[in-house]
Amino acid sequence: MVDKTEKRDKGAAKTVDQPEDGTPGPQQAYADSKPFDRVQYLEAKLILKPDRFTSVDSFREFGKIVRRTAKQVGVGFTKSEEADLAPQIREIIFLDTPDFALYSNAFILRRRVSYVDGFAVGDPEIVFKFRHPDEKQAAALDMRPKIAGDHRIKFKAEALPLKDKVGGYRILYSHNCQFGLSQAHEQDRTSMATLGRVFPALETLDRAADEQIKLVNEGIVEEVLLPLGLLDFGKGLVGKCDIGLWRTRGEHLPLVGEFAFQLKFDRKEDVAKHQKKRAAEFYLALQEEVEDWLALGVTKTAMVYRLRGAGPQSHE
Repeated sequence: MVDKTEKRDKGAAKTVDQPEDGTPGPQQAYADSKPFDRVQYLEAKLILKPDRFTSVDSFREFGKIVRRTAKQVGVGFTKSEEADLAPQIREIIFLDTPDFALYSNAFILRRRVSYVDGFAVGDPEIVFKFRHPDEKQAAALDMRPKIAGDHRIKFKAEALPLKDKVGGYRILYSHNCQFGLSQAHEQDRTSMATLGRVFPALETLDRAADEQIKLVNEGIVEEVLLPLGLLDFGKGLVGKCDIGLWRTRGEHLPLVGEFAFQLKFDRKEDVAKHQKKRAAEFYLALQEEVEDWLALGVTKTAMVYRLRGAGPQSHE
């Protein structure tokens, strides 16, 4: 896998002139001279044991802990009006080859459908990710799709607790491409030949053109999600936070819970030191407050890949 990635990086990247916005160092660019995407989101997550989430009241109980912890460390919290409503329901599936070639190479392909009052609404959302602990490696991969319609690129730094203890964090870099299913008009959407055309980043996997992707472990996930509120880290750095539960459809097997908040910025260099300090203090303090709830060393995606036992080697 490493050799393929190195080959991909050398083929895709080149150096262009220093940008006028002050970005330090020589500016790297994709093959068409578009500068590398920059990290513009911080998404901090706490992966939680699912057994406590047996009703919406348990979501709201967690929300009270979030609010209390925010107050303790000087972070603003405004409760969402949606926190008193019924949770949102979304359906999520992952697609991969039978031997999980995508996930083994740090790629994730996901479809998400929202439901309102029991019925699917909106355009199913396709998300294609390259998630890796190395920021440069994640940035170097051109994630733009070749489709007729619109798409959106999001490059996130994702904070997770340390794998073996409470009180720290590690960072994964998630370079995402997302679009509505209606924006892609390909006929055979499950063949690797089609995927290779739609997502050129996959070309280096060297898979047979007639190979098909399938539902990972035949798992269909139902996400129960409750918005909690807004966290304010000062000087306009504000982000939504929510709590959710993933469970399998049919069996209603609880998989994992997650608390998350997301911050958006133009450049990570523009986030002030005191804002970073507040965000880190809140994230670490909340870990201490909910230590008994935490599920260390896992991600939501990894739980789906492990539905039938040990999953493939991952980069998470």
